[in-house]
Amino acid sequence: MVGRDGGFGLASALDGKVAMCRAIVQLGGDAMVCEPAALKSAAMQSEKLISIVMRHEQTMFAQAQQSTACMAHHEVEARLCRWLLRARDLAGSDQLPFTQEFLAMLGVRRTSVTTVARTLQEAGMVKYSRGKIEILDAEGIREGACECYETNRAQYQQLLPMAD
Repeated sequence: MVGRDGGFGLASALDGKVAMCRAIVQLGGDAMVCEPAALKSAAMQSEKLISIVMRHEQTMFAQAQQSTACMAHHEVEARLCRWLLRARDLAGSDQLPFTQEFLAMLGVRRTSVTTVARTLQEAGMVKYSRGKIEILDAEGIREGACECYETNRAQYQQLLPMAD
């Protein structure tokens, strides 16, 4: 997940190669598009920019590793809570326009997402309506999240302290 704190395909621009993954935009907002050659030119003139790009790549890799381990070891509710908190951080909002189908990217069936979303709603932590989730109790969601959320936050703080 990338939001206000990062970019997509940055390191691949440094050597002129193609990014080997795709981005899916789920939340609207401001973004900047930069030609790879322009980023490379700017980075070659700034050690600080190269350092930021490389630290960002490290955080993305760490996030992918943590997410993979999380999907293998944690229950759906804890994973959904983790994911909602991260999305909230990136969006800077408690209003998240996510469908159940999109939330199924947690590696579970849509029916499992429905069950967990209903449980969170009944507990007063979220308000869920067709294609929209509003976080009502961020602290409750944090308590329900697995430790992967705080692990990722700590990694971001260590590598990209300006991200928060």
